[in-house]
Amino acid sequence: MYTRLLTPPKTSVFLFGPRGTGKSTWIRDHFKNVPYYDLLNTSEALRLSKEPGLLYKELKNLPKNSWVVIDEVQKVPSLLDEVHRLIEEYQLKFILSGSSARKLKKGGVNLLAGRARQEHLYPLVSAEMEFKFDIHEKVELGTLPISVTSEDPKAYLATYVETYLNEEIKAEALAKNIGNFGRFLEIAARQNGQVTNISSIARDAQVHRPTVQGYFDILTDTLIGSWLQSWKLKRATKQIAHPKFYFFDSGVVRALSGRLPYPPLPEETGFLLETFLANELRAYLSYSKKHFPLFFWSSHDQVEVDFFLETNKGFLAIECKASAKWDNRFNKGLNRIREELGATKVQCLGIYLGERPLSLDHIQILPAMQFLKALWAGDIIS
Repeated sequence: MYTRLLTPPKTSVFLFGPRGTGKSTWIRDHFKNVPYYDLLNTSEALRLSKEPGLLYKELKNLPKNSWVVIDEVQKVPSLLDEVHRLIEEYQLKFILSGSSARKLKKGGVNLLAGRARQEHLYPLVSAEMEFKFDIHEKVELGTLPISVTSEDPKAYLATYVETYLNEEIKAEALAKNIGNFGRFLEIAARQNGQVTNISSIARDAQVHRPTVQGYFDILTDTLIGSWLQSWKLKRATKQIAHPKFYFFDSGVVRALSGRLPYPPLPEETGFLLETFLANELRAYLSYSKKHFPLFFWSSHDQVEVDFFLETNKGFLAIECKASAKWDNRFNKGLNRIREELGATKVQCLGIYLGERPLSLDHIQILPAMQFLKALWAGDIIS
């Protein structure tokens, strides 16, 4: 069993997260015996969409500071006007969960600016699993809660992808041509973690370039993935500017790419490990309230560092390799960034799938599990 790290809020909150990350379970665990509106219930969503003012009538007599849950609020974004009134007039507090920000962007979410902060629930992280797992397995199959606890995680992941296409995309009419979108998904998943070439994806998916950009907007709005931007040295003039796109879970990547039935190929494993670690880093920064932006770095001659961020103590550069042995050539990007920033200004870490910590070229090399334990102990980012 596992315990989620997201702490219950004291004020109203938008709780975002992809489907399957356990938002509803988390809410029910922490907010028992409170009014609960489940908008995945079609009849409930229809009732409130026809007359949003019912929410106000049904809740206005609650005691001040009472909690109310609206699950999958993006289904009826017009309810946010009523939520606004109830917060202002009766000091009610809301948990507003959602697996998509797309409709909320058009549905008045700005009316709650300053009245409800945003939180994000991620798939299970290593600390929640108490570091008791086979990292090779989690890199391959991801860490969605049901995937972790299922006897057949591959079957669950295959069903997850079908559910996403049918319920999230098709039912909400987010993509006009579900066939084109499905083809795009497979191609995008196979390029997960690489510098994104929109034109190349458009050509392979046989759709127009603006359509591909719109499809990526759907992925970010439905929280299925996010961009990792390139960090630039202020004095750099020729640095790469194109971002990378990472899906939110390595198991979902394999299901989308059609590679789920097969063992990961060596060329897959590196990007899967990057995906796993990117999501661990993002979750740690979010849950610990250390909101440092996460980047990658690449020089004009394509020497890269996988992850890069600026902390209160300076710069941190991280290179990860899905290898049981660390080769000196893996240090190329880290050595370059040390030269660019100055050796005393940047902490460089190498992460790999070996068993022992090393020190090479003044760079600390850690086994992946040791890195994860140090990360969640607060020893890496401060």
